[in-house]
Amino acid sequence: MAEKIITTEFSEEMQRSYLNYSMSVITARAIPDARDGLKPVQRRVLYDMSELRLNSDKPHRKSARIVGDTMGKYHPHGDSSIYETLVVMSQNFKKGMALVDGHGNFGSIEGDGAAAMRYTEARLQKFAEEVYLKDLDKTVDFVPNYDESEKEPEVLPVRVPNLLINGADGIAVGMSTSIPPHNLGEVIDLVQAYIDDPEISLEEMIERMPGPDFPTGGIIANKKELAEIYATGAGKIKLRGKMEVELGKRRTDKDKLVISEIPYTMIGAGINKFLMDVADLVESRKLTDVVDISNQSNKDGIRIVLELKKDADIDKIKNILYKKTKLEDTFGVNMLAIAHGRPETLTLKGILSNYLEFQYENATRKYQALLEKELEKKEIREGLIKACDVIDLIIAILRGSRNLKDAKACLMQGDISNIQFKHPGFEEDARQLRFTEKQASAILEMRLYKLIGLEILALEKEYKECVKKIAEYQKILKNRTNMNVVIKEDLAQIKNEFATPRKTVIEDGREAVYEEAPMEVQEVVFVMDKFGYCKVLDRATYDRNQEAIESDYRYIIPCLNTDKLCIFTDKGNLHQTKLQDIPNAKLRDKGTPIDNVSKYEGSKEEIIFLTSLGRLTGQMLLFATKMAMVKQVPAEEFITNNRTVASTKLQEEDEIAVIRVVGAEQDVVLQTSGDMFLRFAMEEIPEMKKNSRGVRGIKLGKGEELEQIYFVTQESVILYKNKEVHLNKIKIGRRDGKGTKARLN
Repeated sequence: MAEKIITTEFSEEMQRSYLNYSMSVITARAIPDARDGLKPVQRRVLYDMSELRLNSDKPHRKSARIVGDTMGKYHPHGDSSIYETLVVMSQNFKKGMALVDGHGNFGSIEGDGAAAMRYTEARLQKFAEEVYLKDLDKTVDFVPNYDESEKEPEVLPVRVPNLLINGADGIAVGMSTSIPPHNLGEVIDLVQAYIDDPEISLEEMIERMPGPDFPTGGIIANKKELAEIYATGAGKIKLRGKMEVELGKRRTDKDKLVISEIPYTMIGAGINKFLMDVADLVESRKLTDVVDISNQSNKDGIRIVLELKKDADIDKIKNILYKKTKLEDTFGVNMLAIAHGRPETLTLKGILSNYLEFQYENATRKYQALLEKELEKKEIREGLIKACDVIDLIIAILRGSRNLKDAKACLMQGDISNIQFKHPGFEEDARQLRFTEKQASAILEMRLYKLIGLEILALEKEYKECVKKIAEYQKILKNRTNMNVVIKEDLAQIKNEFATPRKTVIEDGREAVYEEAPMEVQEVVFVMDKFGYCKVLDRATYDRNQEAIESDYRYIIPCLNTDKLCIFTDKGNLHQTKLQDIPNAKLRDKGTPIDNVSKYEGSKEEIIFLTSLGRLTGQMLLFATKMAMVKQVPAEEFITNNRTVASTKLQEEDEIAVIRVVGAEQDVVLQTSGDMFLRFAMEEIPEMKKNSRGVRGIKLGKGEELEQIYFVTQESVILYKNKEVHLNKIKIGRRDGKGTKARLN
């Protein structure tokens, strides 16, 4: 087969391919559907468990079995994502209503991971079985799976607004979703009110559903901002943990501050981080009233205990914990979902509108299917009742028929041409028969015991029930008002069976106020040896041992203890760290590796220039790279709150060679690895922004690099390869020139 080469514009192909990839991630992986509130992987896991008959009244099945079946049939994206989904849907501390009943180690609120899938077992929760998967065959469309070997539901017929009840989170390409969980009973009250009045105001909606209800409890401290969040679909919720004071029962017992509920954002590693933060606050003497901290949490709930000194200031401790730890945190809300095939940020009313539209569609399909089924049953029962009335004729036809086809033709069309009646007199009545095909089939399959009097009465009773149900279903399908009644009754039943009390308190909490005592400003000296071990010495220690320190340490920087350390590396990074984060040490202490107190990575980069931010203020820095790109940058460009930023823009495979503080020098000399020197006026190097590459300083030969920059003074003499080079005797040229060969002999 000959190859077919298609010529296309590379940029257009990349753009088209990336757009296709982006939409695939958005719609088929990361963002939930507004109708059932589920991502594809969640929907497929639940459907597969339903297909495996893992109902709440059946035994648990190995998680590996569920994961393998889901991956093989519906979700070919790896077992880890499927198992993680299964685990999360079973964790009642992450979901408003857990959908999976896990058996075994499914992780903990403190961040412990679940056991491997071969060790755990699972089945559906009754809530998922009843509310998410019921009437699956009567309501939603089924579509081919990834290889068209199976069918899977496009959405699940979820009977509640799952987007609100269980929330959602996910990161796609260029967008993300973050929807908090809500209380099932409150959401149902809201939906019922919305059905009664689609023009209901936001204030009335919030009366019925005042805000999110997180499974970890805690406190929402910005109640007044919730209306704006629900009106726009985006915003920030301020969360706080719940604290209680336990007074000592005896004189020897200490009072305790007990944290019984945590913010939803602290789930996982956040609890250990909180314990470490509190320990740091105690060690730094910001929490002087706390003498001990212990984590006494267990399967019954969170219990973090802070033992207090006598007469401790409780309000001050609470304010410090809220201000300095994650006990107060924010939950970013972005109610993004796939609505009508496209991602859309939904308001609260938008979520309800999409949900109700989906419910109307499902209810119409369901009751239409039930109506058709009852009409068929009515038709068959009418035929059977009629057949019982003329049972002698039916028996005569059956006895006179040679085969089933002849008997059926006689019952349906009155065709007696192939019927040999044993006794005359039935011919005229037989010609009048006009049973339907379904009735004829039912008559031919009817057993003789159905002719018993009680069975005939039961048949007539079933017929009346069919007629009653048909009228009921036709009434429901007739208009939206009747359908609304059915949906509301269904929701009321769900609320009655599954609703739980609210866990999260909603209030307008007072702002946590904590004024930190200002640090006493002192002169210190930062020192670091050639092995990267650093420490901070007080000024008096440095003054007494100046000569020994200068001989032992590579970097010595006098500064203030409130200053920042600036580390410029050859990879174009600037790492900043506060001096107060570097331990104060004695002269004989080894110190701390610079990697441990900053984001500098000694294995991947090399320090080119190191100073304090205070010493840089008002200065100009000269940058030079190995490819001889030079520029001057004002030090103000490097004032930032970020711990790591780019200090310059580098070409591919280029590195910073030299960074110098510019003084009053008139000329500068560039020296290369090929023993070439070029002298030109400092003013030829332009002042530029930090994110620019600079201009070429000297023309380099093949394989040559810029190695060093010197400032020219009246007596500029350097030792280069054990020979003296007089910089002020080098002839002045122009920037970007080739330079002069050094005379080393």
